[in-house]
Amino acid sequence: MTAALDITNAVQATDRTRNPLVALIAEGQSVWLDNLTREIVSGTALRNLIEQDGLRGMTSNPTIFQKAIASGTAYDEQLRMLARQRVQPADSFEAIAIRDVQTACDVFRPVYNALDGTDGFVSIEVSPGQARSADATIIEARRLWNGVNRPNVMIKVPGTIEGAEAVGQLLQEGININITLLFSRQNHERVMWKYIEALEARVAAGQPIDRLASVASFFVSRVDTLVDTLLDEQIEVESAQSKKDALRSLKGKAAIANAQLAYERFTEIFRSERFLKLQVRGARVQRPLWASTSTKNPAYRDVTYVEELIGPDTINTMPQSTIQAFREHGAVRRTVDSTLENALTVMENLKAAGIKIESVTAQLEDEGIEGFSKSYAALITDVREKSARLW
Repeated sequence: MTAALDITNAVQATDRTRNPLVALIAEGQSVWLDNLTREIVSGTALRNLIEQDGLRGMTSNPTIFQKAIASGTAYDEQLRMLARQRVQPADSFEAIAIRDVQTACDVFRPVYNALDGTDGFVSIEVSPGQARSADATIIEARRLWNGVNRPNVMIKVPGTIEGAEAVGQLLQEGININITLLFSRQNHERVMWKYIEALEARVAAGQPIDRLASVASFFVSRVDTLVDTLLDEQIEVESAQSKKDALRSLKGKAAIANAQLAYERFTEIFRSERFLKLQVRGARVQRPLWASTSTKNPAYRDVTYVEELIGPDTINTMPQSTIQAFREHGAVRRTVDSTLENALTVMENLKAAGIKIESVTAQLEDEGIEGFSKSYAALITDVREKSARLW
């Protein structure tokens, strides 16, 4: 407990006016790091982010691990040992990931303890190939949960239709879940209800719900990347200058509007009588986690997907470059629900322009699964080839 209090006091002592990252805590938002490598979790970098910037969690995915394993030597010793034991590449990667996540969970454990289990989580993802199979996802999620064996681990499950079915079952079993690859508000709402249904099922079975944790990773910047491309295509063929200008005015607006409207629905659901009955038993809300918040378009402010989504009961998971940028010049004020009318107008104008947000988010889900699947395949290839060299 002493270590936990030391970390908490260090954060509270930080001058909020000089560190916008810490100021986010006062607005009810947690910052998580969207990166997990052995170098980060084993050195001082992670502890410094916790103590100086108020970092409260961490996420990983196959792309992050693929880059770390391919580009460095931090994993060579373990890979050599696993290769000599004739462990298959996929199992070798899982052993590597579990070890790193265990280390990260242990570093965040004082935060988890000090905040009574409300934060301090580290996420590990099921392999992307399971995204369209509820049964396979459940089996792998159970294995990862038992393998990491830490109360502050979250298992990342894709927010597909099949993934949502797995989410409901896993939450009923008391496994902390981070639902990832959420782009649409419809998919987001589905997993919020799955969470509530799981809580109700546990109450009915006489099981505790006060330590069950879940977040919904709602992806942001990729929405603008695709919508802006569609807008540019229309601008190119439009002859009327006034219409060109109207289309240009929508660029860089869809992602924030989509997320803000998702947050509005989140507040409605978790203020409902149905959830309040669970809350008195200790249930916690399923917080929206804003993912993909680095700015892809250099024409936009580099912290725009942080500044425009600040509010209570939210998380923003940022790569280190965005954390540094926000530390240096981020502006902090509650924004996530400050311009809802404008968000609705943006969606109406996009629809009038022939851009269906439902089609956009469906495409992004497919591309997200495909992208992570390719990273996972490349990761397994890298593990196989590197293991052979190290043997």
